[in-house]
Amino acid sequence: MTTAPDLPTGPSWTARLHARMPARRTWLKAMHGAMIPMFIWFLVVTPADVVPLGPAAFQAHSLLALVFVTMVLVWYADYLRRGLAGRPGPKLPPAARVVHRWLHISLIWGLFGVALTGFLLGLTSERLLKAGGILPFAPPLDFKAANAFIGKVHIYEYYLVAVIAAFHALFHIWRHTALRDNALRIMAPKRWHKYL
Repeated sequence: MTTAPDLPTGPSWTARLHARMPARRTWLKAMHGAMIPMFIWFLVVTPADVVPLGPAAFQAHSLLALVFVTMVLVWYADYLRRGLAGRPGPKLPPAARVVHRWLHISLIWGLFGVALTGFLLGLTSERLLKAGGILPFAPPLDFKAANAFIGKVHIYEYYLVAVIAAFHALFHIWRHTALRDNALRIMAPKRWHKYL
């Protein structure tokens, strides 16, 4: 009679992989820091500004957009799976706790909405669009009226998210200065803490 071979014991491969990855807050801090300048870039520089600079400039702009959208989708998926990473600090009054929660939720859903309307722009386009010039992201259905409407929604949506982001920044600056709860240190790298 043959016996079954001994199965390996110990943590599963997913547990071992999870143990090797940085903590959730660590990689969210890194993404947060990387997304801020990209967010500002796309607020100030539009494709129409980049096209006259030539194909290489447009390609770089498009690749940056692909990186930004990938980060948005990773953050959104993490939020759907585990909820908000940040908790309101103990010094926040009750009304500010509500503001804290809804500011973060609005930013996450707003950025996802921007990514979604970007996809819909590709879907309703007359030609195949490629994110970063390499990744086709939607089959073009050539719906001109829908494309024009979605284009407007995409632009105004991004500016609305920018207003929320500005209020979000002011909220955390207020916390850091008025409540003295070190709110700005939470998402800033440790090497910057001496300046905050």
